[in-house]
Amino acid sequence: MAWIYLSIAGIFEIGWAIGLKYSTGFTKPIPTIITISLMILSFVFLGQALKTIPVGTAYAIWTGIGAVGTAILGVILFNEPRDIGRILCILLIICGLIGLKLTTE
Repeated sequence: MAWIYLSIAGIFEIGWAIGLKYSTGFTKPIPTIITISLMILSFVFLGQALKTIPVGTAYAIWTGIGAVGTAILGVILFNEPRDIGRILCILLIICGLIGLKLTTE
C-alpha cells in the first residue's frame, strides 16, 4: 500500500507544480487554492508512504515522479522544447526510479 501512497503523492506533486504556473506567483486566487491543496495532499500521501518506505528512496521517487510528469506536461501544455536530449534525460530519470523500486525491500 505504501507504494500506492507514494505514487499518489507523486501525481499530486505534478499537479501542484503545474498549478504553480497557473497561479502566476500565487496572484490568482482559484489556481492558488488548488495548488496549495494539492501540495498538502502530496505531503499527506508522502507521509503515509514514509511509514514503510525508506526516506531516501521515497523522496527520490516522489521528486522523480514529479519531475518526469511535470516535464512531460510542460511539453504538452506549455509547448516546452521536445528535443532528443531532453527526452533522453527524462528516460534516464525513469530508469533511476525503476532501479530504486527494484532495489528497495
